[in-house]
Amino acid sequence: MGTKKRATLIDRLERLPRVRLGQLPTPLERLDRLSNETGGAEIWVKRDDCTGLAFGGNKVRQLEYYLGQARKAEADSVLITGAVQSNFVRSCAAAAAKMGLECHIQLEERVPRDDEFYRQSGNVLLDRLLGAQIYSYASGEDEGGADRRLGEIASDLRAAGKRPYIVPLSPGHPPFGALGYVAAAAELAAQLADQDLTPQEIIVASGSGATHAGLLFGIRALELDIVVTGICVRRDATAQRQRIVARCQEIADLLQMDNPVRNHDLLLDDSYLAPGYGRLNAASKAALLATARSEGLLLDPVYTAKPMAACLDRAAAAQAGCKIIFIHTGGTPALFGYHADLQTLF
Repeated sequence: MGTKKRATLIDRLERLPRVRLGQLPTPLERLDRLSNETGGAEIWVKRDDCTGLAFGGNKVRQLEYYLGQARKAEADSVLITGAVQSNFVRSCAAAAAKMGLECHIQLEERVPRDDEFYRQSGNVLLDRLLGAQIYSYASGEDEGGADRRLGEIASDLRAAGKRPYIVPLSPGHPPFGALGYVAAAAELAAQLADQDLTPQEIIVASGSGATHAGLLFGIRALELDIVVTGICVRRDATAQRQRIVARCQEIADLLQMDNPVRNHDLLLDDSYLAPGYGRLNAASKAALLATARSEGLLLDPVYTAKPMAACLDRAAAAQAGCKIIFIHTGGTPALFGYHADLQTLF
């Protein structure tokens, strides 16, 4: 990696408003026991579960750029929408508290379950603890409608003399959050150089697309020859590919630079998705348990367990000496919301 490329990319990022929320850089660690147990590739983890703010996670990086825009707009309140056990919502509530902003969060019915732990524990408990005002939205598959409802709440706030800022969910808005993972790519590149580490593949959850697209964009902008594979956790690979294509071009527009991502860079795997978003399967349960008991590393049921299942399968099939980096995007509070599923593991 050329230092000039990295300096240029960082310069582009620094032109845009940003609020420092995370404890960065996050560690890059080898998972020794898990690597030995798979018997193939070495597995490394980028610990973005350690970004620090209210249990950390990838959304802290994204919110640095969204709330940079909110600060620029002199907002006094922030609105966001997400699933009942949303990590983004919880992180936004924490960031708002840290910045002295009101937080209005909308929880969508994305996952077909109604048990008490899911609705009251985990991220929901933290949302309440952090002082957010909570609204509900009946559909979990209507991103445009969810954003429109946020717009209605924002209108009510303006009528009351407030200055709200909306963190949008649906496509068609500048993906400021994805810039957090362009910056993360530069951070990771520096760590790889420091440790003289040359991985063959990076594995990351692909949901909203901001983390996956930002990371892929940054890796390609830095001209690193590393495969970046998105493991689908929300929608199938065909639909997700369209989303990542659009996000990468939008990132290029925000940074006012050429898009370095080509069609052959867009790698997505939806074979771990079933039975759907926020629902565990046998492979993700096994990965969650193996990672906890081999490394003391906690995954979450929604976003990281499925990519880790993919990571373990790839590592087992790889030649000795290959290296795979798993991006741990956090989400551990959701473990408590999934008590009913997880207690069957032991």
